[in-house]
Formats: sequence, structure tokens, C-alpha cells
Amino acid sequence: MLLVPKQLLRVGMTGDVPYYGGRLTPAQAYAASHPRPRPAAPAPRTRADQQRAALRHLLDTGVITPEEHERFVARVAP
Repeated sequence: MLLVPKQLLRVGMTGDVPYYGGRLTPAQAYAASHPRPRPAAPAPRTRADQQRAALRHLLDTGVITPEEHERFVARVAP
């Protein structure tokens, strides 16, 4: 026996609104006629930018000291 909840979330069909067994709610009808714009793809980052961001995160979280951060950033390719 398969138990299916009364309200299923069907993201691909009408957006992020619940699907009620074949009937469209006003929220679903609106979501279907007003699709959300897709976010723009982020600009490609260089490996050095990614490494600097990772080092900044380590510094912000307290994993490395400011002195270590400066030393590691100096080792990252410009």
C-alpha cells in the first residue's frame, strides 16, 4: 500500500507552490503565468581569486592568524 500525502510539492510544474490533486490554486495559477527570472551566472573566477577567498574565510573563522593569512596570500599567484 502506497501512502501519498494530500499536498505534493511540484516545483517543476508551477513554481514553488503546493499541488492539490489536479486543481490549481490562485497561487499556482499566478506562478504558472509569472515565471521567476533565472539568476545570472556568476562571472568565472580565477584560481587565485578562489584561493584568496578561501584564505579570507579561514581568517574570518579563526582557523588561521592574520600573520599566517598574510604569508599565505603572498604565496598565491597574482
